[in-house]
Amino acid sequence: MKKFISIIILSFFLSGSIFSAENFSIGKNIGNTFIFNNKIQIDLDGDNWVVVRKSHDGSYGIQQNIIGIGRVENNEVMEIIEVYKGDLSGIYIDIVNQAIIEIVFKDKNDGCYERPEYYLLELYRKGSSHNCMIIRHMDVTKELNYPDSSDGRAAAAAYNEWIRESSLNFPKIMLESQHSYFSRLAGGDWIQLRHFINPKLINAPKSKFFSEETSEYHKINISQYPEHQKAMNKWIAISSEFHKNFEDMVNAKNNHKLNLDQYYMEIKKIKKMDNKLTDQLNELNELYKNEVLTEEEFNKAKKKILNN
Repeated sequence: MKKFISIIILSFFLSGSIFSAENFSIGKNIGNTFIFNNKIQIDLDGDNWVVVRKSHDGSYGIQQNIIGIGRVENNEVMEIIEVYKGDLSGIYIDIVNQAIIEIVFKDKNDGCYERPEYYLLELYRKGSSHNCMIIRHMDVTKELNYPDSSDGRAAAAAYNEWIRESSLNFPKIMLESQHSYFSRLAGGDWIQLRHFINPKLINAPKSKFFSEETSEYHKINISQYPEHQKAMNKWIAISSEFHKNFEDMVNAKNNHKLNLDQYYMEIKKIKKMDNKLTDQLNELNELYKNEVLTEEEFNKAKKKILNN
């Protein structure tokens, strides 16, 4: 968990923000820092991240520059991060405002408004200015094979190609957080970030149901699955901590910031529990290494610790 929590730190510098597509090529190894442009940088945990998507999506006169990166463990996709930056230069403010309203609040397939598939939506909005965080699960099979938007089709093409080229396994369900901010008062950039994780990363239980509607993570079903509920609560806490950092980095105005304290405080409990778990396992390993415990006693004690 400590490894996962440290994955993403966004650094938004005050200098210009010209997108440089030539810095990215499909398959390029990113190392441990994802430099989207001279304004947006993401520090990554590990050095096995690669570029898997590079595209431009135009809608209502706004071009969005999109880069997606992913990482794999044991031939299985573990994480994907996508950064979207709306190119607003040279566009009249009235056109920008209307375009963002149409894309963010009126799109029939996605957006910062209540939808059945969303587990949690937190939103500040005044006109086109907005600060939005969405938490949800994703039916990967549906998204890869039956996308319902032009951006979805572009993403599906890129990730299906990645799967074929590298013979990868995608989890059937992923957890996702979405983060979006726009305000003329805070520099006028429209930045969106989407983060997808394999539930294994947060030690979630295995799922038996994989469609969007039947998944254990769907808000209608989740109360029947307490272990999945714990995993979702953990994901909300992690995503809320990130969103607070995201707000600071994009220079969100104080009155635009979301009140995420009820979720954010949970991350402190999670970190404390993880530290305690690590200490217990280290102590157990020492006892086994020093032959104080037999292998059978060690495995029994380890199972008890992990199941608590």
